[in-house]
Amino acid sequence: MTVDQYDDYRTALSDETLPGAFVDLDLLETNAATVRDRADGTPVRVASKSVRCRAVLDRVLAFDDCFQGLMCFSGLEAAHLAAHDFDDLLVAYPLWERAELDAVCDALGDGTDVQVMVDSAEHVDRVASVAREHDVTVPVILDVDMSTEHLSVHFGVRRSGVRSPAAALDVAGSIADADGVSFAGVMGYEAQLAGLPDDDPSNNRLMNAVVRFLKRRSRPRLRERRGAVVDALRDAGHEVSLVNGGGTGTVEFTAADPSVTEVTVGSGFYSPALFDHYRRFQHEPAAGFAVAVTRRPDPDIYTCRGGGYEASGPPGVDKQPVPTYPAGATLLDGEGAGEVQTPVQYDGPVDLSLGDPVVFRHAKAGELCERFRDLHLVRDGAVVETVPTYRGDGRCFL
Repeated sequence: MTVDQYDDYRTALSDETLPGAFVDLDLLETNAATVRDRADGTPVRVASKSVRCRAVLDRVLAFDDCFQGLMCFSGLEAAHLAAHDFDDLLVAYPLWERAELDAVCDALGDGTDVQVMVDSAEHVDRVASVAREHDVTVPVILDVDMSTEHLSVHFGVRRSGVRSPAAALDVAGSIADADGVSFAGVMGYEAQLAGLPDDDPSNNRLMNAVVRFLKRRSRPRLRERRGAVVDALRDAGHEVSLVNGGGTGTVEFTAADPSVTEVTVGSGFYSPALFDHYRRFQHEPAAGFAVAVTRRPDPDIYTCRGGGYEASGPPGVDKQPVPTYPAGATLLDGEGAGEVQTPVQYDGPVDLSLGDPVVFRHAKAGELCERFRDLHLVRDGAVVETVPTYRGDGRCFL
């Protein structure tokens, strides 16, 4: 990070009201090219959860033909995107709320391709009953759990109860027996590989080594399980046209799996702070937010207005936003990022004045957009467009 780079952002945001969020279009496009190259010919489904802005989703999908379809996190979100002409939407989490299922069925009835996730007969019955009322057939994807166990240690996230070909066949059978749904494919998301940093400075060296060890042990098991489920379903006569897997942290591994037809990437486009800590890849910090210096209580302390935008997940310093520009600015251990003010310590070459921005990166990707109504799209030291986030659309899906 050079002084010139900070000055570019300071100039670009000089006429904007702060706090404000932005996306650097040059870095966004660099990241999209990196994702394309890492996928090496495998289609990439874009995870909208990590973007949460229609204009940015449009730009990513238009960047290269490898980007095909969206992975949504809510049925209402999928319906909102369908109303704005997005198509090929996969809702990655099971739906139970009637309003969400109604919205998905309405979108299907209007001609949008929407698929929803199931992992139990109860899910299938719920989706099918609503679909019949709407006189539509809902394509459903079977979510296969990809967590692993090592010496009685659970490694992964608590998602689906489908962990074997037999369990997958049971749910697939309930899909085949129900009117209103059709079997469309399989998702096997290896969250413990895709979203868990393995070179995290907030961990000690032993913990990082353990994470890398568990990842190595998991990879062959995950590939075997996903392939075995797909083979069993096909042998039983189910048409498995889609097999989805992966995330930003596993693009190469998942794309190389012969059973997989597409990989999902979301965080890799913005590259939030948590994604700095992987050994195998590095993307560019394309998204951030700026807060203005409003006080200087000490010569090397600059207090900014706002900034307390924490990330979800287990509490820890890694969930705090990271002061990034100007380089060398740090949070104070005793205060962190605050609800209405955030002091940073800085004693570098940039001459900061009241009103100047301090630029932060959020620990996660799309959660940044839940805090801001707009994203300023920046290129070459200027805001070229300001676009609404989901919040700016007046929507909050979860």
